[in-house]
Amino acid sequence: MAGSFTIVASARIQRRIVGALLLRELLTRFGRHNIGFLWLFVEPMLFTMGVLGIWTLYHPNRTPFPLTAFCVSGYATVLLWRNTIGRCGHAVEPNRALMHHRNVRVIDLFLARILLEIAGASISFLILLSLFTLLGNIPPPDDVSKIIAAWFMLAWFSGSMALIVGSLATMSESFERFWHVFAYLFMPASGAFYTVAMLPQRLQDVAIWVPTVSCTELLREGLFGTGIGAHYNLFYLTALTLSLMIPGLLLTRHLQMTAEGE
Repeated sequence: MAGSFTIVASARIQRRIVGALLLRELLTRFGRHNIGFLWLFVEPMLFTMGVLGIWTLYHPNRTPFPLTAFCVSGYATVLLWRNTIGRCGHAVEPNRALMHHRNVRVIDLFLARILLEIAGASISFLILLSLFTLLGNIPPPDDVSKIIAAWFMLAWFSGSMALIVGSLATMSESFERFWHVFAYLFMPASGAFYTVAMLPQRLQDVAIWVPTVSCTELLREGLFGTGIGAHYNLFYLTALTLSLMIPGLLLTRHLQMTAEGE
């Protein structure tokens, strides 16, 4: 009984700490001027709208689906994984002074940024999807549950990767620079700007092993229905994400011990 009480008490403390770090991050990044924290989801919306505008001008008839739905669903996934993972690279150093407080841990700094980026990307996607659906540019979703499942899996994968990349980037500035380059180069392969069915068979067999592809394919099946011939493997995606969480948590723990030793 005492052990369970301690766990519950620790969870409550961590929840308050992460909540405070979230508010601090919002004020630090967006301040109270202009539209303030609304930039959290307005900025991703502007990025998505910009990509949509470029595709409308240069690739108006390149997709077998409504162009607006294809771009919004694709680039929204890019913003989710890229921002969630990338933001954790700078989570520790600017907040190192906070770790002098006994209850503040490295994992709290990561969680605050992970939750913030997931929230921003999610709100942005929800607003754009709802707006374009009301305007008639995007058909009503075929299966909302698949959209939610795809978004959850991608957020989970992004959070697991964020722990790994955030820890390694804190330990090595070279790794941080490498990750930024890799993230940009990975975008064309992430599944945002193509569907697996568009690829030759030999490339389809390779693409299905890319975790972001499975998430994007499931998301688009939720939007357009099973007729699009989506390719995804949820068992592989779940197993991979679980396996990534383990080194992520271990690296975070190692980083915590290193920080305490300084």
